Amino acid sequence: MENWIIYLSGEIHSDWRDQIKDGCLAKNLPVIIVGPVTNHEASDDCGVEILGQEDNPFWKDHKSAQVNAIRTRTLIAKSDIVVIKFGDKFRQWNAAFDAGIAATLGKPIIVLHAKDLTHALKEIDAAALAVTEKPTQVVQVLDYAINENL
Repeated sequence: MENWIIYLSGEIHSDWRDQIKDGCLAKNLPVIIVGPVTNHEASDDCGVEILGQEDNPFWKDHKSAQVNAIRTRTLIAKSDIVVIKFGDKFRQWNAAFDAGIAATLGKPIIVLHAKDLTHALKEIDAAALAVTEKPTQVVQVLDYAINENL
């Protein structure tokens, strides 16, 4: 069986990506896990570090967003499934944007968030094929989709 490419988008302040990677490894799932740059400082500064400094913070952020989008859009387009994690402590507008890209490209979306965010994320949840609350559920969905295991 060929490897499935799984893009992990969203919050970068917890170990949810590692939990999914470890769970997939434990089940021996044929997956390749990819995602955005998760080093917050590198993600924020890549535009000005590579393309030149900016006096206006808007243009600094704009440059970095565009440079980061090269990776994000390319990997989402190559992915078989996009998993999007929303945390409760930080606003993950980038994750919402990734959800839009994935939906536009017709990629299956699995959303991961706490139950108390259900109302706030109802439109994103509506675009998802599965809405989960724990990384273990994401792994179970992947195992079922790939191997038909319950």
